[in-house]
Amino acid sequence: MANSFRLEPALITITNLRLRTYIGFNEEELSKQQDVVINAEIRYQASKACEADSEDLALNYKVITKAMIAHVEQGHFRLLEKLCADLLTLAMDEPRVINASITVDKPHALRFADSVSVTLSGSRDAE
Repeated sequence: MANSFRLEPALITITNLRLRTYIGFNEEELSKQQDVVINAEIRYQASKACEADSEDLALNYKVITKAMIAHVEQGHFRLLEKLCADLLTLAMDEPRVINASITVDKPHALRFADSVSVTLSGSRDAE
């Protein structure tokens, strides 16, 4: 089916990926895993995948998510910023990704707050 419009890049959203890792720099945080919640938005040009209806042309978000899970679960991080930057790098390592935004929440990090989060975004230079 031919389109009479220009297709914008696809947005893949990974919502509330709940994992456990070592995060923080206080003594208790160094020895006890804590929950983190990851949200990601990843954009790529999906026009060929849409046209051909072929998974070979689509961005494999499962591969990116598995890499994120392994990195988080095997890691030790002092700062949310570092963890968030690492996850952004994993998303941007896929050459077809145009831009991505990653948010990492640390539930119960502050008294009287549900969560503290850090968000980082990156984009590929236009070629």
